[in-house]
Amino acid sequence: MGMQQQDKVFAGAIPEVYETLMVPMIFAPYAADMGGRIAALRPRRVLELAAGTGVLTREIAGRLPADTLIVATDLNAPMLARAQAAGTARPVQWREADAMALPFPDASFDMVACQFGVMFFPDKGKAFAEARRVLVPGGTLIFNVWDRIEFNAFARDVTGALAGLFPDAPPDFMVRIPHGYHRQAAIEQDLRLGGFTAGAVFETVTETSRAACARIAATAYCQGTPLRADLEGRGPDALSCATDHCEQAFVQAYGTGPMAGPMQAHVVTVAAPTT
Repeated sequence: MGMQQQDKVFAGAIPEVYETLMVPMIFAPYAADMGGRIAALRPRRVLELAAGTGVLTREIAGRLPADTLIVATDLNAPMLARAQAAGTARPVQWREADAMALPFPDASFDMVACQFGVMFFPDKGKAFAEARRVLVPGGTLIFNVWDRIEFNAFARDVTGALAGLFPDAPPDFMVRIPHGYHRQAAIEQDLRLGGFTAGAVFETVTETSRAACARIAATAYCQGTPLRADLEGRGPDALSCATDHCEQAFVQAYGTGPMAGPMQAHVVTVAAPTT
């Protein structure tokens, strides 16, 4: 499997670890923030891209009226299956879908939302063009992206620890993908390629990532993200060794008890053209 394909695989044991460990540690605070922003705009038909295990889906299902259509999609069927198993406060539609080839008619939604997913789209301009196509004129695209890894303590510390463990070929997934799409100019260019001609609004949101102990944080990053495939490919014991090594790095940085560290992301909001 090539690196690009490996970066997008959330299968096997990953969905469960992702939902139980990663979601409360780093994703839940941003889902609450995004859910509030979406509810304030009062959309009637919402399409969610890259829904993962449904942390944002659950937020908006609990905040929007029961007659608001919510369609949650993801490329990875195992992630959607975990989202469906977790359930929502009221019914939503779940669909396996590629963000670059959406299976919906033109002007089907008045909002397209995506939490920490656009970084994974191989052709971001094409994905934005699809979002524009399915939006009604004047509809809203809202998404968030992680800021530079330096502003995200846990991800920074894991990446540094793994670089020390594998100095000849440091695992760079966190830098390349989750924290590799934060430059406003690049995002604006891709939005223009997708046909979004209105100026996008960028807001930086700082939150706190938390874990009950170092083992949870190390397991979350090493075993609940596509880092897992990279580590497993380095030898039969590499995944467990990497998890142990990152745990010790966290203990040195944060101690043996509960951990807390800063994290930072950008929320991007842009309107589809009216003509």
